[in-house]
Amino acid sequence: MTRYPRDMTGYGNQAPGVKWPNDARIAIQIVLNYEEGGENNILHGDAASEAFLSEIAGAAPWPGQRHWNMESIYEYGSRAGFWRVHNLLRDIPVTVYGVATALARAPQQVAAMQQAKWEIASHGLKWVEHKDMPPEEERDQIREAIRLHTEVVGSPPRGWYTGRCSMNTVELAAEEGDFAYIADSYADDLPYWIRAGGKDQLIVPYTMDCNDMRFAIQAGFTNGDQFESYLKDSFDMLYAEGQAGAPKILSIGLHCRLAGRPGRAMALKRALDHFKAHEGVWFATREQIADHWRQHCPPRQTIRPSEMERSDFVAAFGGVFEHSPWIAEGAFALELGPSHDNAAGVHNALARVFRSASQEQRLGVLTAHPDLAGKLAAAGRLTAESTAEQAGAGLDMLTDDERATFTRLNETYTEKFGFPFIIAVKDNTKASILDAFHRRIANDRDTEFAAACRQVERIAELRLQDKFAT
Repeated sequence: MTRYPRDMTGYGNQAPGVKWPNDARIAIQIVLNYEEGGENNILHGDAASEAFLSEIAGAAPWPGQRHWNMESIYEYGSRAGFWRVHNLLRDIPVTVYGVATALARAPQQVAAMQQAKWEIASHGLKWVEHKDMPPEEERDQIREAIRLHTEVVGSPPRGWYTGRCSMNTVELAAEEGDFAYIADSYADDLPYWIRAGGKDQLIVPYTMDCNDMRFAIQAGFTNGDQFESYLKDSFDMLYAEGQAGAPKILSIGLHCRLAGRPGRAMALKRALDHFKAHEGVWFATREQIADHWRQHCPPRQTIRPSEMERSDFVAAFGGVFEHSPWIAEGAFALELGPSHDNAAGVHNALARVFRSASQEQRLGVLTAHPDLAGKLAAAGRLTAESTAEQAGAGLDMLTDDERATFTRLNETYTEKFGFPFIIAVKDNTKASILDAFHRRIANDRDTEFAAACRQVERIAELRLQDKFAT
């Protein structure tokens, strides 16, 4: 069995109808990353100096050495940049991603964060790469980050973001922390639930595009106007979507040593002025967004076909294509994943097996279908699905003349094509079914075989929609 773990669908075009407080059209969530003093440095027991997200383009780590220039750039963030950003944002709800060891070296900054009533979430123990870290070592660092954060801040973090994470980070964080949310994702404009750490874990995605880190990478922002313009354009698009009834989150990422520089801070100020000039804007911390989401969009227990055992999968979907469980068996062997845990996903998997089958096999599926208003219906021997479908179109309440017409058409059609007339009755009325009967009976066999196969797929699609709706 092959399973694909990534969810490539998400909410699709049907975002949950969760409204922000006071019917706000957009939630603006600003993160200030506090990393200065937690970066790679041999003073911190690391093997080399820091090389990431600074004014030094293309910086490389210096093994076994301190890097005076790199250290002073980071120090700018704590000494000057933090206070400039703090003065701009102190009246706005902000979430701080605080590296625990950096917070421990910044008592005045922590006090200022708390005075501004900012949320202080955890940004891990140290601002270092975790991709090559053994899982148990990363687990130990998560535990120590929570302990040290609680000691320095006075309360444990309710949010978690590692950033330079591993494939194990989210699972480990969900296991180790009682977090209202984890932010190590860039997969959506809205929060979403996953199963991690043996429980339902809320993910509140972060951002790489509306992020001042783009001042420190190639092909990023080179001046404040670009940053300002991008933030405004992002706001305007999401605000318009909110006006159309689909409120979203504008997530903005800042760093003390980057956005705290005067030219960039001025661009940030102009963007903030643009946001504040609009009605229906909710500035919120990630904690507030997570709590609101949990209240109004709690996790739901849904069918997860990609996690079913083979026997359960076939039992659930073996009758979707009439009397053809072999199609469900074939679909189970495909590369299923979270994107198949819905009606459209299962339909696609089943239809793939049907479409790739031989003509003889597909003919077998066609001949498994009953005549419309035929002898099996009269004898009460249809499947439950077919019975409900035919009744929905009124085929269980025919006059004697109508029944005679259907009998004659069924016999003529079957004699010509070698399979019964098939149509998705839920898409039709008694009159439109009779019209299609008369029209299609004039087709050649190849054309009608293809038409019947399309109708079989449509019937399966409608059955799956009903199954998932209940």
